[in-house]
Amino acid sequence: MILRRSKTKKPARRFGWRRILSTRPSARAVKLSLAAVLAASMGGGGWWAWSHGAAESIDDLRVDAGRAAMAFSARMGLAVHDIRIEGRVQTDARDVRAVLDARRGAPILAFDPYAAKAELERLPWVRNATVERRLPDTILVQLDERVPLALWQRQGRFTLIDSEGKEIPGTDPAKFSDRPIVVGDDAPEHAAALIALLETEPALLARIAAAVRVGGRRWNLRLDNGVDVNLPEANPGAAYERLAQLARDNGLIDRNLVAVDLRLPDRLILRVGREQPASIPTQTAPAPARRPNKPT
Repeated sequence: MILRRSKTKKPARRFGWRRILSTRPSARAVKLSLAAVLAASMGGGGWWAWSHGAAESIDDLRVDAGRAAMAFSARMGLAVHDIRIEGRVQTDARDVRAVLDARRGAPILAFDPYAAKAELERLPWVRNATVERRLPDTILVQLDERVPLALWQRQGRFTLIDSEGKEIPGTDPAKFSDRPIVVGDDAPEHAAALIALLETEPALLARIAAAVRVGGRRWNLRLDNGVDVNLPEANPGAAYERLAQLARDNGLIDRNLVAVDLRLPDRLILRVGREQPASIPTQTAPAPARRPNKPT
């Protein structure tokens, strides 16, 4: 007798409601799909009603249909719930909110991020802005603000300038009296390089009341005790380092001096005595320290 091995039947694959329900889309996907459907219906429905005489103007109908669609989208969850602002330091938060003009619960699809970006970049402190709608309910704003660098003294007035040498309008210079003061017609465009140099010697930087641009070529430094320091046009960094070393080793800048001339690399020229050189009278500054005008 021949025995034959019976074949094992594979269990049939079961397709039930449980498997079907496991593939249903998420709430976020439904809301995103709804946004696409609304956009399409606003255009197609408007064309049908206008072509059948249901509206006098296709533009009027689009406005009405748009409002209705926006209201419907908000009820379905596409509404402003969270507004996030990143990178804000100097910019007033009230100004940012006024530009966004997006109240909680308003249809997020009605919010225009491109218009908001353009308006934000008109604010004095904002150099660049990024505005995004993150569906279903979040508006994200990222600000790249201008960096306050120095006070520019010109014709007896002080103006705050940024790291690119541009004026920051609408600011109170007195609030930034800790910033260095630069003087001269072309001082703003060269201020960043100078201040980077001065910051290499913090102790000496704390003694500098102002920096005066001379002839569009070099700088003179006015110390807090009235001593003028003449830096050379070529390699001012070496001269400044030399001055800092002399100040540390023998207190040079606190001696009975009028000026220290560092324009020659192989010698140091000192003017002694307390007779001040001829100069334009000092203007009132936003800080109590002495502030010189550009010398004649």
